[in-house]
Amino acid sequence: MKRHGMLNSHISKILTDLGHTDQIVIADAGLPIPEGVLKIDLSLKLGTPSFKEVVSVIADDMVIEKIVIASEMETQNPATYQFMNKHFPKVLKEKVSHETLKDLTRNAKAVIRTGEATPYANCILQAGVIF
Repeated sequence: MKRHGMLNSHISKILTDLGHTDQIVIADAGLPIPEGVLKIDLSLKLGTPSFKEVVSVIADDMVIEKIVIASEMETQNPATYQFMNKHFPKVLKEKVSHETLKDLTRNAKAVIRTGEATPYANCILQAGVIF
């Protein structure tokens, strides 16, 4: 058994296999997941685990060079928007419409579904490199 880092074997495998510019999605409970994209479902009940919990744990194990969020998050879910800005102060952030974000999920290596039940609590994390 691992002593540190990501314990979820499915997520650990995805993170290990990521190359530079590969993307994963952290999704709320309602985001549609495109057919053909791997879904790792962590949801237990509404709110559990939260978007913030999952993003924080993944960020501890992943080099992130860019984050894509829905522009609607800023006004429709300001607490999550503030969390993203505070948690990732030096990471490039791109805002797109929610519809565009949903389209972009087709290119993800995986969608990690949380139990989050607040609007627009979704992001695309783009892998950087450790060197």
